Parts: sequence; structure tokens; C-alpha cells
Amino acid sequence: MKQVYKLNTEELENSETFFSFYEKLSEKRRQKINSYRMKKDKMLSLGAGILIDKGLETFGLREANVRIAEGTYGKPYFPDYPDIHFSVSHSEKMVLAVFADTEVGCDIEYMDSVDLKLAERFFCKSEYEFIMEQQKQERKEAFYRIWTIKESFVKAVGSGLMLPMDEFYIKIGRNIQVEQRYNNEEYGIEDWTEGEYHAALCWNNKGNIRRKQVVECG
Repeated sequence: MKQVYKLNTEELENSETFFSFYEKLSEKRRQKINSYRMKKDKMLSLGAGILIDKGLETFGLREANVRIAEGTYGKPYFPDYPDIHFSVSHSEKMVLAVFADTEVGCDIEYMDSVDLKLAERFFCKSEYEFIMEQQKQERKEAFYRIWTIKESFVKAVGSGLMLPMDEFYIKIGRNIQVEQRYNNEEYGIEDWTEGEYHAALCWNNKGNIRRKQVVECG
């Protein structure tokens, strides 16, 4: 299974709405929200908690009652429920989460202006060439396609910064492929553009994955 949740934090700008969700979450999540100084960051952290809660609800669980731990390289997981895998990402005003029965990662990015020298420096040569082959007005979206897919893969494998971005590459065609030597596993990829955002999912193919179902929360 693969369930995707998204939330626009504009829906949390009203203080009454904000605290109605805040009070339902775990003490750990509330402390994390409180640690941020900027309202934008507080809303993004709250949004992440809301989506985790929504995802757990489908399993008869709630975020306030489930322990969340972090792996060696920072990947969050549920130590008491090893068969439930999840990933969360946020950018600007959007929060994205995915739940699956196999290792999974997600990433969402606001498609701001970009210096393509970053792609030349940090991406693989073939990925940079893919970007530069596009029409000039389409290069920004091509950059964010590669970026979000790479980020979602890193999250799926739980490697953190241990795996440099140029040590695996994304091949975009009719089917998107990840060429990598990090492990011997095969991964599925799905990505999409939504307004000013681009998002990607990556999952280990050993799971019973079907096409994503997106649930808007708020």
C-alpha cells in the first residue's frame, strides 16, 4: 500500500485552528513546534505532525501515542511498528507525507529560481546533461525533478548525508530509474508537478505498492 497526504499550512494561520491541532499531538511534537521562532516553521512542524497523525489513524493509531525514533542517519521510524514505513517533507507552505508497507521516501520542493551551476557541481554528468537538453524555460522544472527524486531516494534508503548526490543517478524516460550501488535493492519512483511545487516518491519494490492515493488534510 502507498498512501500520500498533503497539507497547505495556510489553513493553520488562524490561531484557533492551529491550537486545535496542536493540542492533539504528542508532547515531543509540541516541543519541536515550540522550538521554532518563526511562525512559518511552527506551522510546517505542526503540519508534519498532523499528517503523521492522519497516516497512523488508518492503522488505528494516533501520533500522540506512538513512539518515533531516528535511525543512524536520522531517518524517522516507529520502533514499535516496524511494518509501518513513512516519510515527511515540507517546503514553503506545503507539507507532504507518505505511508507504505515498505521503505519509502518523499520530497517536495517549491520551485524557486535556481542556479544551474549547482546541478553541474552536485549532480551526475548525465543528470546535468538531461537538464541542459531541455528548452530554456523548462530547465528549472527539470532541475527540481532530478532534485526531488534524488532526495526521495536518499530518504527511502535512510542514508542521510552519507550518500553524496553524485554517487547515484536518475534516468528519466518512460519509466524513471535509479542507477545506484548503495545496495542491491530495486526502487520505484513517481513524481509530479503541482502548481509551483514539485514532489517525488521513492519506494523499495519489495513492497505491495500500488499507484498513490493523495489525501488533502486540513
